[in-house]
Amino acid sequence: MGKELSQSDQITSRAGRVSVCIASPSLAVRTGLNALLTDIEGIDSINEVSSLGDFTEFSASTDILVVTTGSGTDADLREVMRASPAIAVLMLVEDEPGAIRGLSDRSGRAWGILSLESSAEELEAAIHALSAGLLVGLPAMFDPLLLDAPLQGEEQLVEPLTEREAEVLQLLAQGLANKQIALTLSISEHTVKFHVSGIYAKLGATNRTEAVRLGVRQGLIIL
Repeated sequence: MGKELSQSDQITSRAGRVSVCIASPSLAVRTGLNALLTDIEGIDSINEVSSLGDFTEFSASTDILVVTTGSGTDADLREVMRASPAIAVLMLVEDEPGAIRGLSDRSGRAWGILSLESSAEELEAAIHALSAGLLVGLPAMFDPLLLDAPLQGEEQLVEPLTEREAEVLQLLAQGLANKQIALTLSISEHTVKFHVSGIYAKLGATNRTEAVRLGVRQGLIIL
């Protein structure tokens, strides 16, 4: 992002385990999501509320809020995000995601938007990405507003990433350190640093978090 995401630090302070709260008006949906999330490694506890208005009770102990449409108004979501700036938010939607305006006031937090019909594997990947302070979602689900799309005239990527740079950027998004990237790609750590510098220059980024944000916005990263 333009700044580091604070909630990733808070989440890792809990020894890598996160607390999730599900907000949905449907008992069946809450039960189904609870069953899927229970099998995800790293989740410490799961709470449920039928509406965002009932979330206050769990806000202090929640790392990731999983919200389905119908659990409250956009104003309710904005209020929750204002009152709990460290909480990551994952929206699960059935309808047009562009109608979800509450996420427009996300203030640099980790957030995501997926279909309510997402698979268990997609939910698991989303939880881990949000835990790392990243944005997450299927490309088709993103709306220009939610992506914080660049304004007209904002500079775009002027030179495409090389195949190796794209691989390094993808691994940066997974939170790997330079040494881990080097081992994964069977290249030297010095070469990794060279590719990272190239990625920064081409994306106009100054740090890893910003490079990932810009990579997501330009469709260069698959989460």
